Amino acid sequence: MKVLITGAAGFVGSRIARRALAEGHQVVGVDALTDYYDPEIKRRNVKLLTGSNFEFVAGDLLDQDLKSLLDGVNVIFHQAGQPGVRSSWGRDFEIYLRANIAATQQLLEAAVGSQSLRAMVYASSSSVYGDAENYPTLESDRPMPVSPYGVSKLAAEHLCTLYARNFGVPTVSLRYFTVYGPGQRPDMAFTRFCKAAVTGSPITLYGDGEQIRDFTFVDDIVEANFAAGFGQVEPGSVFNVAGGSNVSVNEVIRTLEELSDESIQIDRRDAVSGDVRRTSGSTAAIQSALGWSPKVSLKEGLAAQFEWARESFGTAT
Repeated sequence: MKVLITGAAGFVGSRIARRALAEGHQVVGVDALTDYYDPEIKRRNVKLLTGSNFEFVAGDLLDQDLKSLLDGVNVIFHQAGQPGVRSSWGRDFEIYLRANIAATQQLLEAAVGSQSLRAMVYASSSSVYGDAENYPTLESDRPMPVSPYGVSKLAAEHLCTLYARNFGVPTVSLRYFTVYGPGQRPDMAFTRFCKAAVTGSPITLYGDGEQIRDFTFVDDIVEANFAAGFGQVEPGSVFNVAGGSNVSVNEVIRTLEELSDESIQIDRRDAVSGDVRRTSGSTAAIQSALGWSPKVSLKEGLAAQFEWARESFGTAT
């Protein structure tokens, strides 16, 4: 099959691309290579995606001829977007409007009437729930985002549902709960924590560390995407993709101290606007519809990420 992956140079997108190529699919990857974090990391990810079945398009989705790009495409994995809760406030929200909402709408518009497309899998986020009413949170619970980032992800998700209902675009939205693993973005907590454990430098921790998170290993996220992309579900479906860990950030730090056999210095800062107190997602719906459930425990996944950090940052000072 022919697969289009937006955000193909990113943490999750590049892993999806590797899996698709390994399975023999023809893959077109698109990525704007923005500087939200070091673009060189993304370029290294792209270099791993080689072969005659892979084509890479460097550029903003809004600058592409999307109808041509979607020609003959069977599955879209829409991973592109502007990440980050803390940076979504203020004037920078314009970036989120463009990258998360406008780009998704234009991609959906290009998909209308496609004869080849069987699924468009959109990477949504648990940030759409905000401080949820219930735990574990169901897809039917009211979304109440507490950050502009969460608002932008929810708006794009609603667009996916609208295009499914009105034009039959076969969308599936996956609400990711805190994705981690080897190769995670450098701004994300686990990479910062693992690097600190390897180098002996202090970590910056916002809030008291008692925030509860449902962490999901990247390989499980990839598996959920493939289940949604190649399975059979009602167009416009929305599913949680959660690892089921439900542990505090302080517990994660203690686990890293056990893995590194070192104490980790913590530079504690005030909580940041937009950070929720707890996340916990029910995965009953996706398990029933697609047979997906998380396979990698937090301890296994964190050990894998720590080993990656040891190899990546072991010589850092």
